[in-house]
Amino acid sequence: MIRRKVIMENNNIIDIPSLQWYPGHMRKAERLVQENLKSVDVVVELLDARIPMSSANPVLREMVGGKPRLIVLNKADLADENVTRAWVKYYAAEGLSAVPVDAVKGKGTKELVQAIARCAKPKTDKLVQHGAKPRAARCMILGIPNVGKSSLINRLSGGTKTKVENRPGVTRAKQWIRLGAQLELLDMPGILWPKFEDQQAALHLAFTGAINDNVYDVGSVVLLLLNRLREDSPQSLCTRYRLDEPLPEGANLLDAIGRKRGCLRAGGKIDYEKAEQVILTDFRSGRLGRISLDAVPHIPSV
Repeated sequence: MIRRKVIMENNNIIDIPSLQWYPGHMRKAERLVQENLKSVDVVVELLDARIPMSSANPVLREMVGGKPRLIVLNKADLADENVTRAWVKYYAAEGLSAVPVDAVKGKGTKELVQAIARCAKPKTDKLVQHGAKPRAARCMILGIPNVGKSSLINRLSGGTKTKVENRPGVTRAKQWIRLGAQLELLDMPGILWPKFEDQQAALHLAFTGAINDNVYDVGSVVLLLLNRLREDSPQSLCTRYRLDEPLPEGANLLDAIGRKRGCLRAGGKIDYEKAEQVILTDFRSGRLGRISLDAVPHIPSV
């Protein structure tokens, strides 16, 4: 790729790639959310604990309006624990409950179910007061793609999704899933926003895999990720790739990692595509340690 060559040859100039990605099916998903909001008691907003701000879709927040909302910080096992605790306090100051969760291992899911029930209680209690039969809390889990929604639903349902009857006013193509005796979920697709106004947020989404790797230049994104890790978590790179400080910069750091991991072509040349995938996989899977990218906004003192 021409762009990769330019960056490789000039380590001091690395531009943030312009990332725009909004497949047509996401517009349909957006309409489905709007049509079905009236059928749920609580909206569960699923965020990546490493990038809560970057993975929060402002379009979804606008659609939800005044509907009770709960924050789930998924992949908490990959994020810095202290930073995640700070995010929970931040959301509490904003009047929102936030629950850290590791959907793969199930950590935090019990607390999540309890939190959803608490959020739905005013609505379900009101229905009973008006003569309706007691029913399970109904929720919708919303979020961008690849933040672990399927893993969370499978964990909550015990791996066996039990579909229940269609609800009036709900698109027939959408099904309710019973998650235990007291909770029903309307499964919805993930949605990205139409345009990334904040390119730094877009970059964080690329780092974590929320944006398909095929729609941007992986080489430039990996160099930017290495630059960030070199500044904020150099020890994670030294430990994983057996490097010594001070770490080299830019493409020289990529070269060093490529050689250490055996990403070589004939003649001892670096296989950059292989090295880039190694780094992305290591970061996304937590092999570089628990790293948070989004800084917690300042909470104004009352």
